[in-house]
Amino acid sequence: MEVLKNTALCRTSVKTTDMSASVCFYVTHGLCLCLGLLCVLFVSCWCSQWRGGFAWDGSGQQFNWHPVLMVSGLVVVYGVAAVMYRVPFTWKQRKYTWKLVHAGLMILALLLSILGLCAVFDFHRAAKIPDLYSLHSWVGICTVVMFAFQWVLGLVGFLLPCSPLWFRAILKPVHVWLGQAVLILTLTSCISGINEKLFFSLKGATGDAYDSLPVEAMFANFLGIIIVAFGMVVFAILSNNQWQRPETNTSAYPLLGQHEDKEQAQGT
Repeated sequence: MEVLKNTALCRTSVKTTDMSASVCFYVTHGLCLCLGLLCVLFVSCWCSQWRGGFAWDGSGQQFNWHPVLMVSGLVVVYGVAAVMYRVPFTWKQRKYTWKLVHAGLMILALLLSILGLCAVFDFHRAAKIPDLYSLHSWVGICTVVMFAFQWVLGLVGFLLPCSPLWFRAILKPVHVWLGQAVLILTLTSCISGINEKLFFSLKGATGDAYDSLPVEAMFANFLGIIIVAFGMVVFAILSNNQWQRPETNTSAYPLLGQHEDKEQAQGT
């Protein structure tokens, strides 16, 4: 009788712990989504309120698409896609489906970033401004190239059915490391880009200088803080082992076939 009571208490304790971890995750994930939305709103407001709005005619208004697309794609969409597997309600569903969602969000982030690069290069060409001379541009290009390589590697390794399981097992830690490295480089690129734009735009010739901290400078600095906060929350979600998708040796969907069972057993 005592053994049964202890077993029941243990089960209750486990359920309480699981529920607490789930609630904690959803609070953190909600914070992540709110910060991501603020990132998009802040960068859009900055470019429309102080930088003259948007156009695609080679003018400064075309350049404004660059920060909006980069922050929206490389920061927000990328960060949301990175924590996709941590969402508990997806754990009992077919993993391959969420692989497709993850890959789809990542390709969306990549396309937005490429469009953002097109906007700035086209603006430079129209204004006869040299390309790729600043540290910000070097880090940004390296980030997009690494991101593209990461996406292709993930496609070949985890989505193509012809990929062998031993290759997936080797690739998984590399894929995780590259993903985190891209996010770090993305945050670095955004912060340096905001700082560079403020230095170029607020030189004191028109309006207040950057060092006098006008309203635009304060607003853009807060944008940088929000971007950093978003990245920290994403890393907090990724680094918590309790929020990792549990791997099982058997599929929750028997009709999926033996191949997916082996894949789940390998943790890929």
